[in-house]
Amino acid sequence: MQRSEISPVIRRIFSSVRALAHELEVSAVMVVSDIAYDFKQIRSELEPHKLLVASHLPDVQQAVIEDGVMLVPLLHEPQTRQVQVSQALLEAIADDHLQTGSRVIAMYAGYERDNLDTISVINLSEHLTKLTSRDLQRLETQVPLPTLRRVVDLALEIGREGREGKPVGTLFVVGSHRRVMEMSHEQVHDPFRGYQRKDRMISNPRVRESIKELAQIDGAFVIASDGCAIAAGRILDAPATGLTLSKGLGARHWAAAAISKGTGAVAIAVSESTGTVRLFQDGVVVLRIEPFDQAMKWLDVDTEPPEKE
Repeated sequence: MQRSEISPVIRRIFSSVRALAHELEVSAVMVVSDIAYDFKQIRSELEPHKLLVASHLPDVQQAVIEDGVMLVPLLHEPQTRQVQVSQALLEAIADDHLQTGSRVIAMYAGYERDNLDTISVINLSEHLTKLTSRDLQRLETQVPLPTLRRVVDLALEIGREGREGKPVGTLFVVGSHRRVMEMSHEQVHDPFRGYQRKDRMISNPRVRESIKELAQIDGAFVIASDGCAIAAGRILDAPATGLTLSKGLGARHWAAAAISKGTGAVAIAVSESTGTVRLFQDGVVVLRIEPFDQAMKWLDVDTEPPEKE
């Protein structure tokens, strides 16, 4: 594969980045690139510091793989450079290439596509975090990790972004979909009915965008363990007996707790008022994520004991 030449100016920037990385004791240097460079050469320019390369372009990704450098693949959709850098950091954390408390130098083309002209020093503990593999592996569930990560990431996006500038609350129930369907009923006409299974997979960006739009309707999304969207707008009928939840949680969270206890599924609730995402398993909150403007962090969960009769 033909590679673009690394200009003398970029080479000098790499030299400055290496010195800065040494001075600041960074964990890695991440290059967000739209160009297929000689990434082996870039790695040698930055040694002994770890190099990560992020890109959404197939030819750049292939070049990174061929050169034996760590690749962080990005979604192929129009985005600002800042969003791309944030996404790259998130994906690197999720794939355990970086830790949430790390310090990273990011290099990217801020003004001209063909020129790595911008450097950012980012403290990940102050930036944004995402579910890592280890976080989800702690959950004793039959739902495959890739499916759970996709649904949680989607819930986080809904909690952070809302829809058309307005906050949105919603509920996902993942796994044990047959039992979930038995313990729920249809509130509105199911928008997923009639489509082939391959056209309902949440790995498809179009399906994820549809779910974001449909999140404004009442009811829950039911997602199978393989990531297929089974139904939307389902009203959950599981009894909310013997449950203990935090103060102030509403009907959506009680429904999430009840269905997770009654079916063994994982329920993921997005709070409309705060954007907080909570994961329920066996009737209790097992993870809670607060999506701040561009950041998310884990918080402890305080529970309220049931009232004495």
